[in-house]
Amino acid sequence: MSAEVRPGSGVDGSEGGGPGGGGPYGSGPFGSGPSASAAPEAGPTDRGGLGEPVLDCGGGARDAGSAMAAGADGPVTTGADGLVTSGVAGLGEPRPLRKVARVVLLDPQDRILLLHGHEPDDPADDWWFTPGGGVEGDETREQAALRELAEETGITEVELGPVLWRRTCSFPFAGQRWNQDEWYYLGRTTQTATAAAGLTELERRSVAGARWWTCQELTEAHETVYPTKLAGLLRRLLDEGPPDRPEVLDTEIV
Repeated sequence: MSAEVRPGSGVDGSEGGGPGGGGPYGSGPFGSGPSASAAPEAGPTDRGGLGEPVLDCGGGARDAGSAMAAGADGPVTTGADGLVTSGVAGLGEPRPLRKVARVVLLDPQDRILLLHGHEPDDPADDWWFTPGGGVEGDETREQAALRELAEETGITEVELGPVLWRRTCSFPFAGQRWNQDEWYYLGRTTQTATAAAGLTELERRSVAGARWWTCQELTEAHETVYPTKLAGLLRRLLDEGPPDRPEVLDTEIV
């Protein structure tokens, strides 16, 4: 998938990464985070992101994967059976949530990579979102984040950092309701050319492209972006660096 360049953006998605600044926390390694080479081969079932859920999302998609981080706060809990459930107002009774890992991927110029999605049968119903998707099998969230990033963008040269944010969300897509527990990882790369080689059939019908956004462009954008306060979150990240522990974002129900 070629990078999508929006009119007036000043972004050339086909060019390689430059030697620009890496923000207040630098562009070097993030502690002991896994490298992209640790990502496993994609499985044959739930491919994450906009792929088909394991179960009908009327009751939430049920995935295996890592348990919630010890001591992390949030509106979701992990039971003895390992299922992540939500008791958030508006989501009804506690139900299994689909475990999702996403990447807040920054280039050397502190631009963030977003994918352009839309309803499969209605390209006018569109939005921008961070790369990522559902945990498969027994992989960790970190492994899922790197695998999904490679499948959706072709980017494998990634330094994966800490979890920045956690979010519980519920939204309609492709005729189903998706209920998700999302973790957003910080990532750094110098590889800015994108080529989506691992999209599912549904993703091929609902992902229009990708674009690198500056924080200013994101702040001024009129497009729909998820999470909805991403511009402010990115600004704080660039100004202050990663939080000491994951920030729990407001629940979003669409």
